[in-house]
Amino acid sequence: MRKLALGAALALFGCASVTAPSPEAVRDLAPGGKLRAAINVGNPVLAKRGAGGGDPTGVSVDIARELAARLGVPVEFHVFDAAGKVVEAGKSGAWDVGFVAIDPKRSEDIEQSSPYVVIEGAYVVPQASPIRDNAEVDRAGNRIVVGRGSAYDLFLTRTIKQAELVRVQVSPMVVQTVVAQHYEVGAGVKQQLEADVQRTPGARLLPGRFMVINQAMASQHGKRAGARYVREFIEDLKASGFVARALERHGVQGAAVAPAGDAM
Repeated sequence: MRKLALGAALALFGCASVTAPSPEAVRDLAPGGKLRAAINVGNPVLAKRGAGGGDPTGVSVDIARELAARLGVPVEFHVFDAAGKVVEAGKSGAWDVGFVAIDPKRSEDIEQSSPYVVIEGAYVVPQASPIRDNAEVDRAGNRIVVGRGSAYDLFLTRTIKQAELVRVQVSPMVVQTVVAQHYEVGAGVKQQLEADVQRTPGARLLPGRFMVINQAMASQHGKRAGARYVREFIEDLKASGFVARALERHGVQGAAVAPAGDAM
């Protein structure tokens, strides 16, 4: 957990129009006088651990800082290594805002904005696997390794009919588990899998994608003023170019700014 003082340096992130939050929104989002932001470093496309134990970095970190600046409070980062752990911690009120992919199951426990970034979900297989296409994955006898509680775990739980899902603790374990334990398929964020395949001999990425992952900002369930402001805030960041600049600043490839409004 890291604390950051509010400062003028936040102006470098380049917000455009600033919508003043209502007192109710500030109370919902920073009830303790600070914004507790849950950062998922299990998705390295959007966040990474800070060097030498310092504050995390990435697109979601920039967004959290900008929200704190608009609320007029300091930000405190709570770092998690899996999206499922973020959601579970949110149930006990351990954070005020978080960053996880949109999923109908999650809406039972947390509020979510419209998406700010769209990322692809992909499959990885052993190098010698006969599987060549995404359509060949959901077949009897195939075991798909996924990060427990991740967006693709939730998606595949609903959609897979014949293959079996095997859950590991965190998403960065997927590729090494597939190779070391001789599973048939792994599933995850495409950019994460691409990087892991480069570091892990004996695995290859299947072409294309099996899903689109809509990344959103979450807030505490039932706090309507806070949720409403978060939605307006995210739409403003997309329209103003803030999200696009953050993606460019952090060198993110393969992710795009989400369209205005809700996910389709």
